[in-house]
Amino acid sequence: MKKLILLLVLPLFAAIQLNAQTTPPAAKANPNAPVAKWDKLVNDFGSIAFNVPKTAEFTLTNAGKEPLIINSAKASCGCTNLKYAQAPIQAGQSATVSATYNAATPGLFVKTITVVTNADPNPVVLQIKGTVLPNPNAAPAPAPAAKPAPAVAPK
Repeated sequence: MKKLILLLVLPLFAAIQLNAQTTPPAAKANPNAPVAKWDKLVNDFGSIAFNVPKTAEFTLTNAGKEPLIINSAKASCGCTNLKYAQAPIQAGQSATVSATYNAATPGLFVKTITVVTNADPNPVVLQIKGTVLPNPNAAPAPAPAAKPAPAVAPK
């Protein structure tokens, strides 16, 4: 009797497990959805003067049929100011995301701008980079002090 119950329950359990592993069919993509096309993803300023802000412009074009909306745009730090379109970008139209770097710190820099739109659930990461030249008005760094010669112990 136990064998009969086991033989009936085991195939039922296997069928439940196999059915639970099937994936639901993928939702159909909207053929009219907005499509975000960027003119570039990286802007290299090269060498820029100390404390002279520089602006990079990234052009976003809606290659889809429905309006494209920029939900958010965030810079990686407070040294970069952003301006971007608040109104929906209609099909075939373009808008600009402007990123102004303040150039207040000499040396290499790489900053990112993360943009979220209704065209893709994944954000797009734009990048600005370059080298801020040293401050020409800064006092030169003091030369390292010479090390005194080690004292020689008397013999």
